[in-house]
Amino acid sequence: MERSIENIWKEGFLKSDALIAPKINNLYSQKSIHIIDKFKRMFKINLIAIVAFSFAFLIVSFIVGIPITGIIFFVTLSVLVIINKKLLNDLNKIDLGVSSSQYLKTFNQWIQKQIAINKKISRFLYPIIFISMVLGFWFKDAEGMPLGERLVGEILIGFPDSYLIFGVPVIGIIIALVIIGLLFLVGGRIYKWDLNIVYGRIFKKLEELMTDIESLRS
Repeated sequence: MERSIENIWKEGFLKSDALIAPKINNLYSQKSIHIIDKFKRMFKINLIAIVAFSFAFLIVSFIVGIPITGIIFFVTLSVLVIINKKLLNDLNKIDLGVSSSQYLKTFNQWIQKQIAINKKISRFLYPIIFISMVLGFWFKDAEGMPLGERLVGEILIGFPDSYLIFGVPVIGIIIALVIIGLLFLVGGRIYKWDLNIVYGRIFKKLEELMTDIESLRS
């Protein structure tokens, strides 16, 4: 009995995950490598940009008189870069010799791991940045006196009965804690929003390519 075109086509694929039709296999392999290489380049550029920005901000913070902010900001971003550089090294270990399907699955697993780690980091990153800004301006010199103390003095003139804790009005502490709590809660969402802006198109192409490969295997 003659085989149908559909049967012949299906036999063009391995019974396992990989394709054996050479041209089709090569096409999807090239697409897979292209997408991941593009992501790697963008990822490296972003890490370099973070390092450059943290250095520049550190210098500016000393110039404008808020060195505490610059130092905390620099250390925090440095830790972020170190963690993501390690993740990038793990990505470079993906075996290019496997099938397109397995290659993309491994990459997708790495992406999910990277997102999960950075979401957790972001829940602390944004509160730390806020705290660094508050401390920086609080201890900024204002005519021989820290700006924070000068501000408290102005508040006490208008509201002499204000209750202080360690020289800080209670209402100020409450507001700061509320902001820190909100940043902790939405930090992961802010990261996902930023991630989609930068890598959204790549993730969409990745999803489409994985769908195509899966449909050909079915």
